[in-house]
Amino acid sequence: MGRDGAAGLVCLAGSLVLLWATLHLSKAPLVPIGPAFYPRILLSVSAGLSVLLIASDFLRRRRPAAREARYRLVVLTFLIFGGYVFLLSPLGYRVSTFLFTLILQAVIEPPRGGKGWLRVLAVALAATAVTYYAFEIYLFVLLPRGWATGF
Repeated sequence: MGRDGAAGLVCLAGSLVLLWATLHLSKAPLVPIGPAFYPRILLSVSAGLSVLLIASDFLRRRRPAAREARYRLVVLTFLIFGGYVFLLSPLGYRVSTFLFTLILQAVIEPPRGGKGWLRVLAVALAATAVTYYAFEIYLFVLLPRGWATGF
């Protein structure tokens, strides 16, 4: 078993333990969806993806060629994430998240040509819109508003 299979086993075990722990949460008397509903969905998806990771590790017949370490990208990713956290207060969630996803994509895999940049822009816009509507509109989570932008 390779590293992917071992990571899959660890994630599967953690997901199953936490999924078992949600069985002991109390039921909400006034609403049909209790406090265990969303954790169960998340942990079930996590367990399923862990099983797929384990299966793909077993089905892989040959070992992939070792890739060189890319420490520069790790450091850049941490710096970009730090900038994102710093910009949440002045720019707000929507602008900061859009810039974060746009810049991170461009740094990790630089786009080539107009279509590449269009794809990067589309993914950044879609990720920002989906997460904003999921949290702010659907789940009623108050996301940071920017003092410089006003939204």
